[in-house]
Amino acid sequence: MNLSLEQRLRRETNAEILFDDASRGRYATDASIYQIIPIGVIVPRTANDIAVAINIARELNVPVLARGAGTSQCGQTAGPALVIDNSKYIRAVLDVDVARREATVEPGVVLDHLNTQLKQHGLWFPVDVSTSAQATLGGMAGNNSCGSRSIAYGNMVHNVLGATAWLSDGELVEFGPVSKLTARGAQIATFVRALAERSREEIEARWPKVLRRVGGYNLDIFHNQSERPYTEDGSVNLAHLLIGAEGTLAYTKTLTLKLSELPRWKVLGVVNFPSFQSAMSAPQHIVQLAPSAVELVDRIMIDLSLSNPAFQETIQTALIGTPAAILLVEFSGDDRSVLLARLKDLSTLMADLGYPGSVVSMSDPAAQRELWEVRKAGLNIMMSAKGDGKPVSFIEDCAVPLPNLAEYTASLTEVFAKYGTHGTWYAHASVGTLHVRPILDMRRDGPDGGAAKMRAIAEEASALVRKYKGAYSGEHGDGLCRGEWIRWQFGPTINEAFRAIKNQLDPIGLFNPGKIVDPPKMDDGTLFRFPPVSTARPYRTIDLKPALDWSGWNVQNDPLTGALSPPGTGGDSTGGFAKAVEMCNNNGHCRKFDADTMCPSYRVTRDEQHVTRGRANTLRLALSGQLGADALTSESLYATMDLCVGCKGCRRECPTGVDMARMKIEFLSHYKARRGYTLKDRMLATLPDYASTMSKLPWLLNLRDNVPGVPWLSEKLLGLSARRSLPKWRSDTFWRSYDSTLFSDAEATLRAAAEGRRCAVLFVDTFNGVFESENALAAARVLSAAGYTIHTLAKRSGHYCCGRTWLSVGMIAQARAKARALVDALLPFARAGVAIVGLEPSCLLSLRDEFLVMGLNEDATIVASQALMFEEFVAREITAGKFALRLRPIERPLLVHGHCHQKAFGAVKPIMEVLRLIPGAIPELIGTSCCGMAGSFGYDAEHYDLSMQMAESSLLPAIRKVPAAIVVADGTSCRHQIRDGSARAAMHAARLLEQQLILN
Repeated sequence: MNLSLEQRLRRETNAEILFDDASRGRYATDASIYQIIPIGVIVPRTANDIAVAINIARELNVPVLARGAGTSQCGQTAGPALVIDNSKYIRAVLDVDVARREATVEPGVVLDHLNTQLKQHGLWFPVDVSTSAQATLGGMAGNNSCGSRSIAYGNMVHNVLGATAWLSDGELVEFGPVSKLTARGAQIATFVRALAERSREEIEARWPKVLRRVGGYNLDIFHNQSERPYTEDGSVNLAHLLIGAEGTLAYTKTLTLKLSELPRWKVLGVVNFPSFQSAMSAPQHIVQLAPSAVELVDRIMIDLSLSNPAFQETIQTALIGTPAAILLVEFSGDDRSVLLARLKDLSTLMADLGYPGSVVSMSDPAAQRELWEVRKAGLNIMMSAKGDGKPVSFIEDCAVPLPNLAEYTASLTEVFAKYGTHGTWYAHASVGTLHVRPILDMRRDGPDGGAAKMRAIAEEASALVRKYKGAYSGEHGDGLCRGEWIRWQFGPTINEAFRAIKNQLDPIGLFNPGKIVDPPKMDDGTLFRFPPVSTARPYRTIDLKPALDWSGWNVQNDPLTGALSPPGTGGDSTGGFAKAVEMCNNNGHCRKFDADTMCPSYRVTRDEQHVTRGRANTLRLALSGQLGADALTSESLYATMDLCVGCKGCRRECPTGVDMARMKIEFLSHYKARRGYTLKDRMLATLPDYASTMSKLPWLLNLRDNVPGVPWLSEKLLGLSARRSLPKWRSDTFWRSYDSTLFSDAEATLRAAAEGRRCAVLFVDTFNGVFESENALAAARVLSAAGYTIHTLAKRSGHYCCGRTWLSVGMIAQARAKARALVDALLPFARAGVAIVGLEPSCLLSLRDEFLVMGLNEDATIVASQALMFEEFVAREITAGKFALRLRPIERPLLVHGHCHQKAFGAVKPIMEVLRLIPGAIPELIGTSCCGMAGSFGYDAEHYDLSMQMAESSLLPAIRKVPAAIVVADGTSCRHQIRDGSARAAMHAARLLEQQLILN
């Protein structure tokens, strides 16, 4: 019986097998402009799964493509092949030899994860690429990655000691020092050595003599041409042949890496330049001071950083006036005094070059780290511009000798202007590799289209590279966009030598065909993610009337000036929804595991389907009809969107601004309109409507958690997990416990505002009003004690609501009605400049987020401008000198968990500032992602386990570690999760302040 590829993989491996259209679509792209649907995807659990898959693929004549994080910028990981994803399971650090400074790893290990393990030994792997939070070592080896500090540590090839890899015939071969090779390894070395000898004259004549050359295969290992020898002793290591080979020669099983000592100290000098060209002329002089890095950030990048809330404050610390460009010059070593002297030398050098007072010195590690994060996000910040014109990767890492850098950049800038565009420059000034991407519209056809301009610019750029004796491919590899330029760079003789190497190691062309050898044309529109009209299958979006306002994304941009057309004029048939989704450039930043929020579900599942990028790709494919009719309302897309917890982490942390939480609301509105709402949907959405009435019978509703069998029944009937407690109903709601001595009526409050007296409106939400009324009362008492006139909204029946519960199930029309009523009630106060103070992050911050895209006109904008979290308001008033309290000291440790939405809106820092008002308080922010409760998410039976895994990833262990600590958490669902998971009672910051009040 002849079994298909999928059937055999399922039968003969223990791997996850993904052959559905949506999964294949998610693996069809990387961070390049290309998209090629793979034959299928396998996520191996063991090395044996990989070996078996290679054998099956060979027998069935199916190409194999190894994949790590999928962040290649040139299309290396896009191809019509069986994609093998190493990143989920094949990620072990197999051995660390501290004495020899070596580590052996599997290819799916993420760089930052490796360096976290190495830190305890005072070691690190120093090829510090900007994508270190998601880049895998296997992918870095495939690209011959470099990083910001290559001037000090070299490229990937300089830091790999050995490898084991499968050849296409299934043999596992050791690649290492040639002197120690045996059997097949020795045979390969002999073959390559002979090729190198035959090509020696061509190698000497045509091989770029710069550190940053990653094009083609490393044929020069037998006759080094790099500025930095591949090995310290001049010996030959066959493993270096695989580095930069883009997975075309063999499939890596393990890598043995050379480690370096972590420098004890680092200092940073930020040099501000009046012109871009002056910044380009300086590196040739700065490198004489032996820096560990010299990185460029140009004016466009500076402005984009200033406009991004996540980076604004940090970039401001580096600027003197309005520089045209800055250089980040780092010195590192073990003697801090020596490094500080180097900073002074840098200032002296700049003065000698005509730029006195141009250096901002940074010796504080935290300040340096934050600024490096801005630089590392450079590409993604650059990609955040709206419109169809995007910075396109194809000449972005040409490398030229430093003395020619200024002239090269000036000439290339003129080329851009010639073709009606411009580029943003950034990155590795220390080694003559500046990343620049001209703005091109790859959807447009004809002589003014992106493909035509890409070809023309590439031709002129290549001439400049040759003129200045540089390398056309200097860091990001060849892939689909630079593969065709290999022959141009090296000539026909060396190009044929590359073909011979490919045929020797992979004679059947199994591994990643079409890369390095026999590549396609870079401007083949059929391979684009957005194929133009002239292709057989041009990119088009479906007709869709969105429920939310996405017109801000429905714009076009001028490629030369960057100016945007008015909202709603971009020609998007989905009203801007598709263009918002298309902002995802697949950079993979959502795959990180740092102390920020994004992406909670990926951190637990490690599935491409359940990461922001995976969801965005699936949405894009559905909105463009590539997943078939009605894909937008399909069960498949629902499964992809289901585990998005609406944390809004991506809203702030995704450098291109992909707001998946809002996109999920839009998706649910269409999905539920077709599929209908469940009883649970309606029960959760309408909670604010019936909460007041039901709170009169708390004893009855609380039976759910107290009577055996009822939790089981609620799970069967409503899908609410029997393992999860529910919020405790109570009769003493805020509105029934109303203390008239704390509040003033509307007229008195507006009068206070008019007279310049301190006042505020306290917005009491459903959760703090019904289930935890003490929080609202505490906030009122604290503000009253500080001398504020306070007003709270009141209705004849029920209470005002933000509509958040309706939004969570996609009932946008109902949410809009609730929001409209709330805006109308708050508008007079907002117009009078009265702050609207909230306690529940998901409710209050809706006023600054969803309210602005729900068709509530300018009224919503006015209200949003006055909406503040309790701590934001208090911190603002402290800064203004208006707020003071007498508080008792605190002696216990203080742990703070920030709600996801507070993180997304930069509202966590004020919590820490306000808690420091308490004498003796030393608040410690827990480095957590989402707590896992996420509104109603953690109550669902089908989500319970995932919810607890999110909590156990960092939050709950941190709380258990300090049993005596007071735990502060503003989110009602966060407090519930902490109580369920640790048996500890967390409190709102307002309550803690109230407890510490000293009243006269």
